[in-house]
Amino acid sequence: MKRLARRGPLAAALVFAAVLGSTAPLYAQTETGLPAITLTPGTGPNQALALLALLGLLSLLPAVLVTMTAFTRIITVLSFTRSALGLQNTPPNQVLIGLALFLTLFVMSPTLTAINQHALQPYLHNQLNLAAAAQAALDPLRTFMYRQTQAQDLALFLHILHQPPPHSLAQVPTSALIPAFVISELRVAFEIGVYIYIPFVIIDLVVSTILMSMGMMMVPPTLISLPLKLLVFVLANGWDLVVQSLVLSFH
Repeated sequence: MKRLARRGPLAAALVFAAVLGSTAPLYAQTETGLPAITLTPGTGPNQALALLALLGLLSLLPAVLVTMTAFTRIITVLSFTRSALGLQNTPPNQVLIGLALFLTLFVMSPTLTAINQHALQPYLHNQLNLAAAAQAALDPLRTFMYRQTQAQDLALFLHILHQPPPHSLAQVPTSALIPAFVISELRVAFEIGVYIYIPFVIIDLVVSTILMSMGMMMVPPTLISLPLKLLVFVLANGWDLVVQSLVLSFH
């Protein structure tokens, strides 16, 4: 029961529904005249296997979010921004992660729409089985990752797998595409982080030089530079610039 609780309310609800579905038909009617509730029996081992597969997919959702979406680049750049300002826990990690999640949904909205149209809705209407729906959901993610992956990173993993250069996305194995995509995301995030760091490093150098020329060796430079960096960041509307740069970097 502890393991089921850790998987979240959705998994617990699925397990509870599966247990109810596997029981015999039950009929209940209250004294107030409410209609009877009928639960149809389950399909035996097939239902249990499908439930286990669904729980396994739910456990992989965090890994999919981190490695196959725009989340990696966004959260890395936001962390760079906080570090460049010289702030340790402001904004808190929960705020940065929440902002990164919603920015990820914003950036991935065309991909998520394609997954809903070509995989989720056909599966819910019994037009596709679970395996076909999973493949249909993977195709838009592969397209997104392939567009954001740099050629040199993809060539590295294809070389490790001893595969020739691909001529199309269909020739790229997912096992090579995912790590190449993650490395490309980190590369772009670090490049953006360098541009974010440069003005704040200049402010630190100027403040340190002025304090040394005035003989104020005992005054910590961060005591003066931190308010200046915050002031410059606010006057330049820094958060808007960072978010705009992040979103535009995916197009």
